[in-house]
Amino acid sequence: YETIMTNIEAFLENPGAQDVPVSQVFTEDMFAELEKRMDGVGWDNVRSYWDNDFKNRKIVQDFMKDPLLGSKRLASMPDRITNTINVVGSDFPVCRPTVINMYDGDLSTLPLWWSAWEKFMFDTPLTIQSKDGTFTEPPYKMLQPIKKAKYPDITEEEEKVSLPLQTMCGAIFDAILVHMMNTVSTPDVWQSLKKTMVENLNRQKVPHTLDILENVYGSSDIITLQEVSGSLIEQARNRPLGQKFWIVAPGSMDAVRDQNSVILLAKESFPAGPSAEITSLVESSFEPGVTVPVAKGDILAITATDRDGIPFVVASFHGDTNGLATKPVLSAIMKGMASDSSLVTHKLVFGLDANTYEKAKPGKQQDVLEWGQHYVSYDLTSCWGDVPNPANYTTFNSRTYLQPQLNKACKKTDKRANGDVNPKDFILFGKEDFKVVHTWKDNTGEKSYTEDMAFPTLNFPSDHGILATIVEPISPTSSS
Repeated sequence: YETIMTNIEAFLENPGAQDVPVSQVFTEDMFAELEKRMDGVGWDNVRSYWDNDFKNRKIVQDFMKDPLLGSKRLASMPDRITNTINVVGSDFPVCRPTVINMYDGDLSTLPLWWSAWEKFMFDTPLTIQSKDGTFTEPPYKMLQPIKKAKYPDITEEEEKVSLPLQTMCGAIFDAILVHMMNTVSTPDVWQSLKKTMVENLNRQKVPHTLDILENVYGSSDIITLQEVSGSLIEQARNRPLGQKFWIVAPGSMDAVRDQNSVILLAKESFPAGPSAEITSLVESSFEPGVTVPVAKGDILAITATDRDGIPFVVASFHGDTNGLATKPVLSAIMKGMASDSSLVTHKLVFGLDANTYEKAKPGKQQDVLEWGQHYVSYDLTSCWGDVPNPANYTTFNSRTYLQPQLNKACKKTDKRANGDVNPKDFILFGKEDFKVVHTWKDNTGEKSYTEDMAFPTLNFPSDHGILATIVEPISPTSSS
């Protein structure tokens, strides 16, 4: 593994004569076949982008390492949506033919890859479970337009053709990966290694996650989860976890990205279960005219009454990569609760991946200390107190070179300095409602946290640490 990853880094950092034009890897014939497919589904033609730009780009310096390609999400967006798709009737997802997922087909040559890729994108109807039932469509129909409002580097012209443009860029990206792997290694070596890692890190990820929740955190009153797949929700409900907890998913599930915020309420603590979902109230409470970067499934807010008759609002939220939605979402929760007389007496418990940063880029990322000031302004505190320690990290991961945003890739020697090592996770509650007895974080699945250890690991399946807190009521009328 170390040898292959070192070779990949060398290929991408110092390609030399291997930095060939795109058209030598994703060929003219391949583009012509893709063009025919895209014209056939009624998309705008993007041949001008191919002829005047992309086919002449060098595969490394002009494509893989183009920062604008990353900020426009022209390769990462189609990868996010089609990389791994959970389907009805299967314990295992369907994967796009690419190097960077669990795809187990033969990628030993570019023609083999292209035949499988084209068939997957356009000829493979997949049945997906949504909150309203199931729907069946091929992956190309799952792609979503890239909006300039969310990704400002994309031009208005590119926005109009973002569906065919991202499909073309996604195909080029996958072709380069296959070409690169078969250049730095041999198919029998790297494909065998990939299968071993897939089994340990991917196929067992959901069962391993549920094992930790059941066996280590099964005594919790409230659990909030983020970026949860529909498959995990279904499996959780069919395991002992589903007997012990109410497992609450958003009414409007994100079946395409398949990343949803979820809440688990202990049936012993909340015998009546969830009372109502108030996510729509939160979303309607954003400041008018302000675009908040949230996607379907990112927010879940519910009401519930505990066994002592105390009413709660429980919320789970997954922040955007830069954390810019975190403050507006909290403000919307507080505004929504204040606007509804039936919620005024409810006590808030809010677990979230805030995506806050120790050293934020001003105006582009959410600073953790500024975030602390924000929640304190609502008379809330956190499991970390009123002033979070910027060096109290809950993530430590660095992106390899095998991913669609190379501007985020870390050299092996720089993974600590340039990785995502930040204080990102919080549990919030009313300062007058609860006080902290004990808080801990966990990146081992054993209620312990190993500092300076990158994760996920073979033993811990998440790229965020688990955050847990025990609180007790300040008011005698409250429940712990």
